[in-house]
Amino acid sequence: MGIYEFPGFSPVALDLGIFQIRWYALAYIGGLIGAWRYGMWLAKRPPDLLTPQHIDDFLIWATLGVILGGRLGYVIFYKPAYYLENLLEIPQMWNGGMSFHGGLAGVILAAILFSRRHGIAFFALADILAAVAPIGLFLGRIANFINGELWGRPTGGSFGVIFRHAGDMPRHPSQLYEAALEGLLLFIILAVLVIPMRARRRINLPSGVFLIGYGLSRMLVETVREPDDFIGLLAFGSTWGQWLSMPMVALGLYLVIRGMRRPPVDA
Repeated sequence: MGIYEFPGFSPVALDLGIFQIRWYALAYIGGLIGAWRYGMWLAKRPPDLLTPQHIDDFLIWATLGVILGGRLGYVIFYKPAYYLENLLEIPQMWNGGMSFHGGLAGVILAAILFSRRHGIAFFALADILAAVAPIGLFLGRIANFINGELWGRPTGGSFGVIFRHAGDMPRHPSQLYEAALEGLLLFIILAVLVIPMRARRRINLPSGVFLIGYGLSRMLVETVREPDDFIGLLAFGSTWGQWLSMPMVALGLYLVIRGMRRPPVDA
């Protein structure tokens, strides 16, 4: 425990002169590749609801869903009035501004269209996506920390990080809290469910657990994460991130109940 000063990492992982590779881009690439390989491995295991080839083919769909959904989600959920007056800035993702909830919506839409095109059940795909998603969440939050962004609120406790561009007060490293909860812990929970406990036989169950796990993790960390300065705190001291996560928890509970009530599919 102690108070630490943010080490001032460069957001650029590799500068090749003619172009730069940023940590955030590496997080996206690593998350997609890790999810792709793990998803193909899961698809080889029973129940045989889809094939590794389906996961392989879905990679480009997932990439477009994450990027386009994440950007449009930020535009719509966070700064609609601003971007309505500055339409040419919407594609300028290099200036920052991505939303997890928008990326989730983008991937869901991509999965619906992909499932219909290939004649597979949507939740056969969604349950695998739920199990692999925490990989990208973990890497994305680590990239947030390296970039020194999305920091926490000031803390008077014995542990905190001083982000100099946010002032001289120690703050909660909320990026690391989120990496631990919605990334590492949620990955372990889902891995235990889908591998030794074979929860994919309970259609809807992995998807429901993911939605509940992410929603509760985000809502918890939002209590110590600095709210966006252009939104601030809302009713009862809540944040916009918490309001966006509440429907996820509700839908997740519904899917878990539905999955437990349905008979398991044949192994």
